[in-house]
Amino acid sequence: MTRRERLMATLRGESVDRPAVNFYEISGFEDTSNPDPYNIYSDPSWRPLIEMAARFTDRIVMCGVPFKNEPPDPAAPLSRTELREEGSSRFWTTTVQAGSRMLTSKARRDADINTVWTTEHLLKDADDLRAWLDLPERPSGGEPDVSGVLELEKKLGDSGIVMIDTADPLCMVAPLFEMGQYTIIAMTENELFHKALRKCSRWLYPRVEAITRALPGRLWRIYGPEYASPPYLPPSLFHEYVTEYVRPMVQHIQSRGGYARIHSHGRLRDILDEIAATGCSGLDPIEPPPQGDVSLAYVREQYGRQMVLFGNLEVSDIENLAPSEFAKKVETAVSEGTGGKGRGFVLMPSACPYGRRLSKQALANYRVMLEAVGAMD
Repeated sequence: MTRRERLMATLRGESVDRPAVNFYEISGFEDTSNPDPYNIYSDPSWRPLIEMAARFTDRIVMCGVPFKNEPPDPAAPLSRTELREEGSSRFWTTTVQAGSRMLTSKARRDADINTVWTTEHLLKDADDLRAWLDLPERPSGGEPDVSGVLELEKKLGDSGIVMIDTADPLCMVAPLFEMGQYTIIAMTENELFHKALRKCSRWLYPRVEAITRALPGRLWRIYGPEYASPPYLPPSLFHEYVTEYVRPMVQHIQSRGGYARIHSHGRLRDILDEIAATGCSGLDPIEPPPQGDVSLAYVREQYGRQMVLFGNLEVSDIENLAPSEFAKKVETAVSEGTGGKGRGFVLMPSACPYGRRLSKQALANYRVMLEAVGAMD
């Protein structure tokens, strides 16, 4: 089978010649030549891994879909972002005039670490949320610009597939707060929080529907549900804030032959029924204990007929375990992910390293993943 054929058969629940293996964020398209000091992949240590991903993995390339001819955002004139450089770091400050309140957020990015930290969150309390809700709503409109996806699919050829990436409504609201304050607001201001989710849904749902019309039959990743997973919120609120808002997204995607994959780190046991109730056809990353609280074998047995399972290797193990020890983790994941009856399985880590230098040990462990399923044969 070609790598594309293997992935599509896996998504459809058909038999495959071997389990698919994917490096998650590392797809082989990372730019190793860009001299931007914030491009960690320019370090030579990354090149062997990127080449392995391109040559041997069943490539699943995440991408968004921009829109063209969008109506103007009436709230845009109320917002201002300033960027400054200091040493080997970038700092952003965003201010939003929301009625009589000035909302402020700050973020930081360091050159040697491929992530952005929010150092001050936009909303600090329920009154800030009310002010944010009173901002003019961004209208949903325009048309999807599918050229990027089609060009990426052309470049991939038989080596893999594109996965369309989108937040859910919860992921558009929760990060506006510091995590502790978010959980307090979500648990004590139920109706106010629903108003925020509905506001985001009115913009998001039409976009998802428009993309599915223009690009039917693709794999999607919906991220954000983990904000309502234990221990942050109880399962009853996962139902309210995730299941009820994600289900319409899944329906749009799968009504046109697509595959909706839910992304949720951490504890799953108490919310698996709710995840299944969205109607999704995939789940990642299914982290093993102690990061998670349920085995891959359990998820396969209980929910594997509905969902393709993606996982369940920890990136911390890739970075820290000797290859001989990591091989045992991989063997367990493959055994549990393919055992018994189930729709399909893709061997995959929970994330990827984000430091500038990739260690030789991490590179060796990525090779272990490929060797375990015969991807380099």
